[in-house]
Amino acid sequence: MKPTSEKDSSQVSRRDVFRAGTAASVASLLAALPLRSSAAPAARLPTRGSGPNVYEKAGCRPFINCTATYTINGGSAQLPEVIDAVHEAAYYHVNLDELMAAIGPRIAELLGGEAAMVSSGAAGAVTCGTLACVAGGDPEKMQQLPDTTGIKNEVIVPSWSRSTYDHAVRTTGINMVEVTTLDDLKNAFGPKTVMCTGQVNVLRDSNPFTLEQFTAEARKHGVPVLIDAAADLPLVPNPLLAKGVDLVAYSGGKILRGPQTAGILLGRKDLITAAFANSAPHHAFARAMKCSKEEIVGVYVAVHSLMNGRSRKAEDDLWRSWYKEIDAQVTKVDGVTTSVNQPASAANYPTLNVEWDPKKIGLTSGELGKMLLDGNPRVQTHAGGGGHRFRLRPCAMYEGEHKLVAARLEEIFRNAPGEKKPTPLKPPTVTIDGHWDIDIQFSMGSTQHDVFFATQGNKVTGQYTGRITEKPVSGTVSGNEVKFTGGGKVEATALSYSFTGHVQGDHMSGEVSLGEYGPARWTAKRRA
Repeated sequence: MKPTSEKDSSQVSRRDVFRAGTAASVASLLAALPLRSSAAPAARLPTRGSGPNVYEKAGCRPFINCTATYTINGGSAQLPEVIDAVHEAAYYHVNLDELMAAIGPRIAELLGGEAAMVSSGAAGAVTCGTLACVAGGDPEKMQQLPDTTGIKNEVIVPSWSRSTYDHAVRTTGINMVEVTTLDDLKNAFGPKTVMCTGQVNVLRDSNPFTLEQFTAEARKHGVPVLIDAAADLPLVPNPLLAKGVDLVAYSGGKILRGPQTAGILLGRKDLITAAFANSAPHHAFARAMKCSKEEIVGVYVAVHSLMNGRSRKAEDDLWRSWYKEIDAQVTKVDGVTTSVNQPASAANYPTLNVEWDPKKIGLTSGELGKMLLDGNPRVQTHAGGGGHRFRLRPCAMYEGEHKLVAARLEEIFRNAPGEKKPTPLKPPTVTIDGHWDIDIQFSMGSTQHDVFFATQGNKVTGQYTGRITEKPVSGTVSGNEVKFTGGGKVEATALSYSFTGHVQGDHMSGEVSLGEYGPARWTAKRRA
């Protein structure tokens, strides 16, 4: 290892659950639910709390989570004290305005900010922060949004600091104004500019302009700066606030290890006050972004623990020791190597790369990932696609689980086939060159796109045009089977569609994978 930088579920009503009254009664109620055949018990999965029964009885099998903080896989492992606090908070009721007024200042004091609020995740914090800048404390503007008629509605963002997550800014109805250079930035401010934003990569020294330059230009025009630092640990002193940032958004359920669906907005008191006014429980744009009393308490306990006794160094050292054990076991198999990615700053944590030689181990990363997830115990990883490596991230793993992961990896690698030769493509039996009109049928609704194909042997190139996207085509044709990619970019989000189908004369049909948005059916007709 080398370092590198018998009661049917439909008969169980909400009233039944309410009448259950206690956790024990709820547990017995869940136990009455039939176990679906598709969800066998999670063999050998370590037991914590009362075990995974609450999921299994609902027909869902838990897994060992090697993807750390990914929301879709449940986020990181909550601290025991957070779990206890959330449990205790459930037994009593408080007024949420009073609770936030009590806890917000405590979080701010612990994190070295002027003020703070607990939000519905980091995305909720970003949206509420944007609302604070756009609507302020004005109830009429709050009710008008996302219609920004007559309201300042331009947000400046570095082109190199955008991501799909800035949808949390765009959702308020504003327009993003991209800048790349310092001159672009200086010339971008105008009468409609209401905020500047970016991701945490604004701290990098290699950027076209520095964070200090970013905040200085914004300050000249009286424009607040909001930075999305969702995946980072809040540090004290705060490197973003220290460089002039007005608002910073953090996730509560990533490396902070608080409730997964909560977040923190930290920064200027006037903006935090306005952000909370725009958020639940108040009737404004972000009313839907509710944060429960249990989550608010859980975030506070996570922050308090971070600043009073929790040792991030000890956690990193423990995770590195797990990596050594995994390395020692998996590298027994010829062709497997590992390396540790050291954290770039104290806000991050070490991760482990696992890599293998495809000439010795005939598995793709995607095949390995499926085998891990289909096995017992189930292991969820970042292994996917056609490569031969993946990254293991530790923040959602519990003591002892690394041994199970190491054993599963060694077992799969040791029993893997040797080098796989690619299946040769068949000579094309159809001609697809030219323009085609595509109809995509979603689970709800449909859309019409078009594509131009040019072929050379089995190779397919061309241009894909969606409703508001476009993208060069790459693909293959084998016999009468066609595979190609489509999609394009919307704002900062790259959409990728993977089409597979068959050609019959002037018609095609098949299935398209829309990535995280699921599958759809498609048909196409050659344009006359």
